[in-house]
Amino acid sequence: MNKEFDLLILSNGPGEITTWVCPVVQLLRKLYPHPLRISVVLSPCPNASGREVELAQSYPEVDRVQGARYFWDFLLWGKTAEPWDWYDRGMVVFLGGDQLFSVMIGRRLGYPVVIYAEWEARWPRWVHRFAGMNDQVRQSLPRKYQHKCTIVGDLMADVEMEENRFVEDYWGDNTELIGLLPGSKAMKLTQGLPLVCAVAEQIHRQRPQTQFIIPVAPTLSIEELAKYCDRAYNPIIPKLGNVSAKLVTPPDTLPYLETSGGLQIPLWQEFPAYSILSQCRLCLTSIGANTAQLGALAVPMIVCSPTQQIDAMRAWDGLPGLLVNLPLVGTGFAVTINWLMFQYVSRAKPLFAWPNIWAKREIVPELVGNLTPERLAEVALNYLNHPETLQQMQQRLRSVRGASGAVRQFVELLIDEMETQ
Repeated sequence: MNKEFDLLILSNGPGEITTWVCPVVQLLRKLYPHPLRISVVLSPCPNASGREVELAQSYPEVDRVQGARYFWDFLLWGKTAEPWDWYDRGMVVFLGGDQLFSVMIGRRLGYPVVIYAEWEARWPRWVHRFAGMNDQVRQSLPRKYQHKCTIVGDLMADVEMEENRFVEDYWGDNTELIGLLPGSKAMKLTQGLPLVCAVAEQIHRQRPQTQFIIPVAPTLSIEELAKYCDRAYNPIIPKLGNVSAKLVTPPDTLPYLETSGGLQIPLWQEFPAYSILSQCRLCLTSIGANTAQLGALAVPMIVCSPTQQIDAMRAWDGLPGLLVNLPLVGTGFAVTINWLMFQYVSRAKPLFAWPNIWAKREIVPELVGNLTPERLAEVALNYLNHPETLQQMQQRLRSVRGASGAVRQFVELLIDEMETQ
């Protein structure tokens, strides 16, 4: 029997590629004994950086990658940018994007579809198997389809970290570390990076034993990152605490941002940054995949969504996303749509951080609005001065994340399905 097999993985953003696709393909290569061709197809993502193709191609386990710019031709007409062929035997695996896309691709290729469902399982009539993060996923399915769902746990909870003595070696003992995660996209960095640098200065004045680190997204160079703390490039710095910073690249240690107040904030470029994040007492983070990663590591966090630049948020889906990105008139639409959104947020208080969504309540603080460095520093210092509150947050994070061992269970489920064909 011809054992050649095509595994097509549908994904989208940098968070999904690094935390889901990477560990899955690595373990698949180790455990699957037969010839296997792994293709990654990227779908459009509002949080994409533009370097997702490069990131996916960096994994030696992946044979073929197609970028999001060619996605619609593939979805609608089955056309790939390069003339890909397909084996008779194959499977479509959903690891990010829209679950409907995986169903449509599976039907076009005649392959069964397996979906990793982190929060909700959709289109059960046409999906062969679901791998759920927790039992809530299974319960979201109609009863007659619940047998299709196997609970595997949280793929991001399976982080294997080597011992890391960076904090002690770099700063010495008795150092407490705060991670600063302002995002990886321009719309977040424009506000987020100057703001967290200003917060860091505020905290450091009151707690000199506190140090800071910025894990740099793999889709971002340190030179690009530093631009957002440059007054010549980012004119809204005065609205965010008026703290600028310059990039310093010593020959024998980590590069760092040196703020206008003289604080040095190292830039951590190893990815994924789990080993350094796990050493943080607390993190200041933007909304997005960062909150899921920190939640999986059970690292306490404060989730920040500053609104000083109300036209900055343009990553909406559907019609709003089209309107805010129109030339000439897009800024006006962005201001209006974002103002309406912030009014809704202030009244309804929806949850944006992934741990809060999983718990269906606020277990990590979400701060939205005209956030000042003084306000954020006050919140952070209150946690640092009361370590029992950080321990409680950590315990709540551990209680809502999925079980460990998820990557192996998910890969074993995939292999089981592959071997039945």
